[in-house]
Amino acid sequence: MPLRIGMNLNLSAAQLRRAANLKERIDELESELSALLRGTAQPVNGNGHGMSAAGRARIAAAQRARWAKLKAGIRPTATRKGRRKMSAEAKARLAEIARKRWKKAKAAGKSTL
Repeated sequence: MPLRIGMNLNLSAAQLRRAANLKERIDELESELSALLRGTAQPVNGNGHGMSAAGRARIAAAQRARWAKLKAGIRPTATRKGRRKMSAEAKARLAEIARKRWKKAKAAGKSTL
């Protein structure tokens, strides 16, 4: 935010320097306040991410290992299973519940549930 100077433009160099210092201090306090209200009084790390460089390196290494396995033709052990099948008894039970619900709704004069 630019430094706003009022109607008095006849400021000395020392006054301008003091105003700039005050502005920097205000900005620091505002950022500290917003960090405190966000739930963290300390800044995340220097690059603005909430993860350390070592943590990112571990994640990257694990991903490289997964890609290496994939490229080597090794299938991962955790493959996606097919959809679960509903038993005929469960389908019949749900259908009966739906029929009762619709019968009750139609008796009340409704065309939608």
